Amino acid sequence: MKQAKDIVKAFYESDIANDPNILEEFFHPQVKAIWNGVEGLTTLDFNDLSDFFTDIRKNYKDLKIEISHLLQDGNSVSIRYKYYVRPIENPDEEIGIAHFLCIWEIKDEKLHRGYQVSQPFKDKDEEDTSYDEVNL
Repeated sequence: MKQAKDIVKAFYESDIANDPNILEEFFHPQVKAIWNGVEGLTTLDFNDLSDFFTDIRKNYKDLKIEISHLLQDGNSVSIRYKYYVRPIENPDEEIGIAHFLCIWEIKDEKLHRGYQVSQPFKDKDEEDTSYDEVNL
């Protein structure tokens, strides 16, 4: 049996921008992700996540993640990370897009319930060393 922490880490380190099988591989069919971001509260189910990942594949050549924390407590995993993207229009440019903190509950070795908070990336964030690997 896979550890919950390993499942979450494998998802975030996968090729989200290019792999059309991400959803089936990592997400439980009854997934529910609750996301607090700049647009307010958004709740996503399996179909919503499918649309979300389709949009990512249409708009970005690549996604890069920096994980600073990955902590497990039973079947729950907390992850703190930031994403960088390479837009299709300019694949040589890497852009920081947001900081995230997410708690995932694992069921049947899949991501089942997610509670995520995000904050847009700012240029001065590059000066911050808090994303150096702290606790993985």
